[in-house]
Amino acid sequence: MKSFNTKIIALSNQKGGVGKTTSAVNIASFLAITETPVLIIDMDPQSNASTALGIKKNQSHKSIYDVIINNQNIKDCIQSTEIDYLDIVPSNTKLAGAEVELVSMFTRESVLKEALSNINGKYKYIIIDSPPSLGLLTINVLTAANSIIIPIQCEYYALEGLSQLLNTIRLVQKNLNTTLDIEGILITMYDSRLNLSQQVLKEVQDYFGDKVYQTLINRNVRLGEAPSHGKPIILYDAASTGSQNYMNLVSEILNKNG
Repeated sequence: MKSFNTKIIALSNQKGGVGKTTSAVNIASFLAITETPVLIIDMDPQSNASTALGIKKNQSHKSIYDVIINNQNIKDCIQSTEIDYLDIVPSNTKLAGAEVELVSMFTRESVLKEALSNINGKYKYIIIDSPPSLGLLTINVLTAANSIIIPIQCEYYALEGLSQLLNTIRLVQKNLNTTLDIEGILITMYDSRLNLSQQVLKEVQDYFGDKVYQTLINRNVRLGEAPSHGKPIILYDAASTGSQNYMNLVSEILNKNG
């Protein structure tokens, strides 16, 4: 079996509703349709990435909670999805209590990193959907990741709280993961008709420069509908604007990663 030089990319922003989970699911899906083995890890206790890929919330399945807290081998928690080449380690509502349970653990910041060493080389990309907070679960994600994609929505206060996230990234780079890099800044919910969207885009470009992806994720009804049908946008409506946007974004990610 072919062994890969695995790249682990986290999607993170402690601000909810910025398109983090939508982006994680659709980036993973479009990477997979290029026949690239991809694993998505749902580290958000809300389990939205899991349900968006057809995993039922009430199904009894091993989850990332079992890996983090019960020391379960991550190999035993991987499930296949409707898309070839795309697997998932689902979340579980019990993950909400994991922050507290992690506090007393030895090497509590690197539990996820240790767990991922068991599947090193099996996937070309591992995409992690982070929780919308800056607690120990997110620290675990940033410690395990090679890079981070930060989604920013085109709304008032879009940049609010970003300094906290950047500060957390700097602390992780200094103390836990010196090679952590910002993969890119992703503009979501963009509407070219609105001055506000253009204003936010300019602010973000001024601050982050060429780290901002050229691909913008437009406001799109079909993108919002897809998760309730348990499908990524490629399976729900491949011709939609949202689908085209994520296809272009993944082309950009692949070009950047050679």
